[in-house]
Amino acid sequence: MNIGTNLEKTFSLKDKVILLTGAAGSIGASLAKGLAGAGGIMALCDISEKGLAALTAEIKAEGGLAKNYIMNVADMDSLKKGVDAVMADYGRIDVLVNCAGINKREGMLDVTEETYDKIMDINFKGAYFLTQEVGKHMRLAGGGSIINVASHNSVAMLGGCSVYGASKSAIAAMTRSVAVEWAQYGVRANAIAPGHILTALTQVTWDHPERSVYLKDRIAMQRPGTPDELLGTMILLASDASSYMSGMMIHVDGGCLAGGTPWPYDTAY
Repeated sequence: MNIGTNLEKTFSLKDKVILLTGAAGSIGASLAKGLAGAGGIMALCDISEKGLAALTAEIKAEGGLAKNYIMNVADMDSLKKGVDAVMADYGRIDVLVNCAGINKREGMLDVTEETYDKIMDINFKGAYFLTQEVGKHMRLAGGGSIINVASHNSVAMLGGCSVYGASKSAIAAMTRSVAVEWAQYGVRANAIAPGHILTALTQVTWDHPERSVYLKDRIAMQRPGTPDELLGTMILLASDASSYMSGMMIHVDGGCLAGGTPWPYDTAY
């Protein structure tokens, strides 16, 4: 039995053109490298030209295929031009990964309209209209896979994340809408909901004497996840291995949603 051949047949992304937003971020970059390693042709989108250049160079050094596209998902003109550029280069988009996102932790009484609009524009409005734009091409091509990066906050909340949580709840709802409306075109839509992932931006939370304990108590594995631990689920959703999956949101959270660490209980072990 040739295990490598069988795995490649099931999970290979060879020749699939994958448009990924937020590529220069910690999670986006990890996913980009992993998807390229599985054979994906990466169309990397972000507002950071420097970050994209470094990521593309790293992928190419490993023998992967990648090209940069400067895109501001909160700008409709930039968004459409980016999709047009990818289509001009490759003629198709097989997989869309909506990964771009931001957050600002503050109480509901402190949120300004400016903060609200910025978070919602990037996290939801941008993903919505990018999905719409790419969906037009997938419909004509006869299919595709759309993968939205949701969040634990799509279904459960932390204090100070009201706008972020609302945007990610909207992402979950949009995922279901696409699954229902576009199945007739051969387009699938699923979401991956990361739990508490350790990145440069969340390191301050894990270093906090109270918040870190709070989180560990609520995660069965009692540790943060890493961006690389999202990759297996992402490859599943991008590949034909998930051909009968649509409208689902998969939680990768170390057992957080399941209930966290248990209270003391009687056991012989």
